[in-house]
Parts: sequence; structure tokens; C-alpha cells
Amino acid sequence: MTDKYYEHDTPAAEWAERSTKHALDELFNATYAYRSSKEFYNLMQFVKSFRFYSPYNALLIHIQKPGAVYVAPPHRWDREYGRKVKPNASPIVILQPMGPVMFVFDVGDTEEGPDARPLPDRVVKPFAVRGGRISNELWLTEDNATRDGIRIHGHKTGSQRAGSIQCVDGRHLPLLEYEYGKDSEGNIRRYKVPVRYELLINREQEPESRYATLVHELAHLYLGHIGTPNKKWWPDRQGLSKSAVEFEAETVAYLVCSRIGISTSSEAYLSSYIGNHENIPGISLECLMKAAGVIESMGRKRLKPRKDSN
Repeated sequence: MTDKYYEHDTPAAEWAERSTKHALDELFNATYAYRSSKEFYNLMQFVKSFRFYSPYNALLIHIQKPGAVYVAPPHRWDREYGRKVKPNASPIVILQPMGPVMFVFDVGDTEEGPDARPLPDRVVKPFAVRGGRISNELWLTEDNATRDGIRIHGHKTGSQRAGSIQCVDGRHLPLLEYEYGKDSEGNIRRYKVPVRYELLINREQEPESRYATLVHELAHLYLGHIGTPNKKWWPDRQGLSKSAVEFEAETVAYLVCSRIGISTSSEAYLSSYIGNHENIPGISLECLMKAAGVIESMGRKRLKPRKDSN
């Protein structure tokens, strides 16, 4: 990352100086991998389509085996498909939920066993196009936003202004209430959360457009563009250039939406940028994938309340 992408003596500059502590950014900075617009675009196409793993793990798979089609650990290949990993096949290392790492193998590194079964479309056609409608992603994401002190307002405005997010002094505002889990008597637990951010969304939008706008604004937050109340939750990267800020947010919006089949204006933005620039701005691959993963999770399930400890 070069100086033109952030201001000196800012949180963004501090993050850049510490980027060698982050594995993906170390690779990015040391080798210039994916710095060219073309290579970055190809990477995003892979992560977009490799939707059966998190964005972060999809990136790890692409780095190690760009031609991968469908990966799974040996026991799943055996149990679900009756296939064995070939001798001397190279494992792909990804992160494991609730654990350190796990080893997976691409379908091309497996062979039929005596009880092999036909491979389903999700294996032989993993990149097939899906429909462009959302189901529960919108309301679940809005509900999960409450745990981080985000108060969402719908408003009627012109078509050129879809949404915005900003920090607020919520000391004089009523606390938000976030529901998660049940106590020993079966009652829903309610957690009080201070208002930290105001997020505006054009209520005239269709659900898919509203969701895309919500993802874009949340991306600014979880990428650290407007700071953080706790660096263990997400980084403080204030001070990035305007071009880097918008490029990162548009990329996250593109990944999250396209992985559930929604076509948004982010796709046109990235295509235009790629077509007009040889290289991309200075960004953090680490932050991109983590932010996309968090927002994607927000649309799938109710998330645990944040811990306030620093």
C-alpha cells in the first residue's frame, strides 16, 4: 500500500504499518498478488461463485488452487459421495469453525471408490447461476445490526441517494434492545445496546435494492472506514482515500449480494473501474473478506451479542 491511499498519522496508516501481522495482507503486500485490476477481478469472480465456503476461505482456496471446483475434507468425500482422495494429492488448508484449520481436497484430487455415487449438481455445477430474490436476509441483517448499536431509519429520498451511515453521540438516545437466546425459565434474553450509528436507507427501494444498500453501508462500518468502538470487533481504518473507501465497500457489496444471486450496481462499478484502471487502489484483502463474511452471517442467523471487554 502506498502513501496516496491514506493520510499519514491516521488509523489507516497505523493499520497499514501493522499489515504484516495479517497473513493475507502480508501476501498481498509482499508479492503484489491481485494488485492488477484483471487479477483482482478474476479473484472476485472465484470468491463470488465459491459460495459454499465463507469469502475468507474461498480466498484461501483460490490462493492455493485457483482451478478448484468443489472442495471437501476426506471424510465427507467418503461418506457422502463414496470417493477417496488420490495418493499424493495436495491438501488445501482453510480455517475451521470453532477450531484452527482443516484440510480439504478438490474433486479433481479424488477418485471413485467401490460404493461411489453420482455427484450432484452442487459439485459438478458449483458456479451455476441462482435466482435473484432474497428471503430472510434483509430483516435478519437489520435485526443483527442492533447488536452493534446501529439504528436503522427508512426514509423517502431521491433515487440517487440510497443510504448513508454515520457515527452519533447516543448518550441522550434511548438504548436499543437486542434479543438473543433464552434464560433458564425459557424467557427471551434482552440486551441493552447504546446507539452508536445512524443508518439511513431509502424506503422506496425494492427489497433486493434495499438489502444491497444496507450491505454497502455496513461494509463501510465493518471495514473500519468510520472507526470502531472496540478494535477486537473490527479495525479502525479511518484516513483511507476516498477511492479506496468506495472501492472496498463496493467490492464487499458485490461479493455478498452476488453470492446469493442479486445483481447490483456494485457489479457495474467494479467492471467500470477494472476497465479504466490497470491497478486497483491500496486495499486490505484481510478486511474485505472478513467484512463480507460478517455481513453474510448477519443475513443467515441471529448472532451472539458483542462482548464489551477490550
